[in-house]
Amino acid sequence: MPVQDDNELREILELETIAVVGCSATPHKQAHTVPKFMRKQGYEIIPVNPYADEIFGVEPYDSLSEVEEDIDIVDVFRPSEEVSEIADEAIERDDVDVVWTQLGITDPEAGERIEAADKRYVEDRCLKVEYRRLMG
Repeated sequence: MPVQDDNELREILELETIAVVGCSATPHKQAHTVPKFMRKQGYEIIPVNPYADEIFGVEPYDSLSEVEEDIDIVDVFRPSEEVSEIADEAIERDDVDVVWTQLGITDPEAGERIEAADKRYVEDRCLKVEYRRLMG
């Protein structure tokens, strides 16, 4: 079952490194403004987007499996039908603690696989909203 408890969400928000799958270079999109906000709060943001040349001054990775840095949270800004594949990539990584899908993005079956792999799953919640609500 996806994480619902505020104390557990606070614990997750105390982690430091977020890989944003579907991070956008377009300033007005939520997939850009949310990670930008989280960067301003001190999080390390690792953009993952095979179609962008630069986001936040760095070249984004093409896929989650190519990320060289350690990752605490995988934040998903992709359609629900793509969550399963992203979940599989996250499960393969020993460093990932949490897979978080943004508002409107759900995949209960992927969530069950993530949890079976001893990782936490947050579904259909906005990082920025939850940060402001619980940490701000």
